[in-house]
Amino acid sequence: MNILLVDDHAVVRLGYAGLLRSGLPGVVVREAASGEEALARVQEAVPNLVIIGFGLPGISGLETTRRLRQRLPQLRVLFFSQHAELPLVRQALEAGASGYLTKSASPAVMLDAVERILDGHTYIEQDLATQLAYHPTDRRLQSMTQRELEIFLMLARGTPARSIAAQLSISSKTVSNYLTLLKSKLQVSSHAELVHLGIDMGVVRIAG
Repeated sequence: MNILLVDDHAVVRLGYAGLLRSGLPGVVVREAASGEEALARVQEAVPNLVIIGFGLPGISGLETTRRLRQRLPQLRVLFFSQHAELPLVRQALEAGASGYLTKSASPAVMLDAVERILDGHTYIEQDLATQLAYHPTDRRLQSMTQRELEIFLMLARGTPARSIAAQLSISSKTVSNYLTLLKSKLQVSSHAELVHLGIDMGVVRIAG
């Protein structure tokens, strides 16, 4: 069994590669730090499963998944992300993913998800699956592109524009342009209203 683990944090890759090797005897785990590197790795050797996150530098996890699935329609993909917002879960599935876990999932859940996806099933973390069943997507979110949605969620969570630019490998001016576009598309007049809208839509959680 060959698994490709895609994450831009070396410590995360190290930890989960160790978990996969110890929990799945005989598995070969290769690593990639970006979407571009993942696409190159797949050309070298086709994996049985790709485990990937959203917040990659350069090509996003969603776009990487779309490209991988276009090349290899039978490829299985598991999203493994810190994001638990339902619109992102839906977009991951629409991009061709076979499963979705958050990074708060236990090691046992991760191993179970990998085994079930490799057996041909879809696996969504239980809490997320329940929320998907009972919370329809807001139509305004459906109208957004993948990049617009990523930036909207980061802005609504209070992430500074400079941090968004660094995480997505774009300029701060581009982030500002997206903010202007989002305010127009969502019919809000300020960044604060954008945050409140995210809370109202249920895609941003209030701490406490």
